[in-house]
Amino acid sequence: MTLEREWTRGAAPLAVLTLLDRREMYGYELVESLERDSGGSLALGQSTVYPLLYNLEGKGHVEAFWREAPSGRRRKYYRATPSGRKWLEGQRSQWAKLVEAMASLGVADGSSGSAR
Repeated sequence: MTLEREWTRGAAPLAVLTLLDRREMYGYELVESLERDSGGSLALGQSTVYPLLYNLEGKGHVEAFWREAPSGRRRKYYRATPSGRKWLEGQRSQWAKLVEAMASLGVADGSSGSAR
């Protein structure tokens, strides 16, 4: 199940940087990893991921570099920067607070949180 656009808008930068913190990837590889590793929930197309990468690069959170593949084709790879890792740490903390708050409301367990 793919998440609605509004849900992925806030989560996408965190998801992308989390993957790039693990290892360097080129754009299409990142698109495939997002979908596969999220069980299909973060199926973001290239038209979403590339602008996101450019934005993260502009903020200094990722850096791009070219590498030649075994086939001889050059690919643009991305990796997290030290400032990106610092930002990621703060975002993980924010995410944990959000999950905790939603669980307190009963969102995670499906309860309505109201006493009827």
